[in-house]
Amino acid sequence: MPTLLVFGARNLGRAIALHMAAGGWSVAAVARSEDSLRRVEAEIPGALCIAGDAGLEADVEGAFAETRARFGSVDLVVVAISPSVRAASFGGGTIAEADATTLAPYVEELLPALFTVLRVGARVLGEQGHGTYVQITGGSARRGMPGRGAWAAAAFATRALLQSAASELREKGVHAALLIVDATIESEKTSGYLEGKPPELSASMEDVAAAVTYLAEQSPRAWTHELQLTPAGDRWLP
Repeated sequence: MPTLLVFGARNLGRAIALHMAAGGWSVAAVARSEDSLRRVEAEIPGALCIAGDAGLEADVEGAFAETRARFGSVDLVVVAISPSVRAASFGGGTIAEADATTLAPYVEELLPALFTVLRVGARVLGEQGHGTYVQITGGSARRGMPGRGAWAAAAFATRALLQSAASELREKGVHAALLIVDATIESEKTSGYLEGKPPELSASMEDVAAAVTYLAEQSPRAWTHELQLTPAGDRWLP
């Protein structure tokens, strides 16, 4: 039975864990909130729930070690953590109105946490000689958007890190991929923002989870290293 280790198991990460568990995967879930972990524990019998902060290397190392000790290996790593900012201020606001602290949640907190998980994950999966690593990010990895320059700074950097990791890990038998969700994802925390808007303008967590499954099941003969999800109602296309 293959094993998923997901970082950020509160909303999207939990939905991915549920999806993979339904497909026969063992699940290890990492979150900072005990409430989030208890929810995973109740919904996925047998799941390994780990309290930890992706920004702390000791916590990340511990999560990989606990997962391997329980299940034997880590076959899929999914990183679904997000910036610690209020929805109303997501993105950082306009450049002209930004202050010196605007970049902090994105470049000084989120990006180092992503890099920590990537560093540890690359080493562990590389030593195993197999596995898939999926980093989820937003449409700002594709282009800077008005009011979201600070978020784009971290998202662009995340894209660069995954491109480098994908090149480095291929020869070790490890598949690294960036999953860009160029849409607001339907969840409890975005329900107010999406109220009254047609579903064609957003993405469902189930569709994101299906994309993760697609990446995890690919053959080394045709790995996708960057996958972009764009809802039908979006008129900005590459």
